[in-house]
Amino acid sequence: MARCEVCGNDYGMSFEVHAQGAVHVFDCFSCAIHRMAPICEHCRVQVIGQGVEVDGHWYCGGHCARAEGRAGIVDKV
Repeated sequence: MARCEVCGNDYGMSFEVHAQGAVHVFDCFSCAIHRMAPICEHCRVQVIGQGVEVDGHWYCGGHCARAEGRAGIVDKV
């Protein structure tokens, strides 16, 4: 068993996420999203889908990126 790095739960079905050279341990997807999902710099929602990244800034979609003055952003629908 491994301990979740967010809530501390020691759970037999915990899982690892390997990202950017680090290993993270979680007991549920909710904790993984809480720790790993970027936050939209306009509306402050956690970006769970693909989102939009512009020059190191994260947005939930093209609308929020454009609202922050980013140009040339196209939502992939």
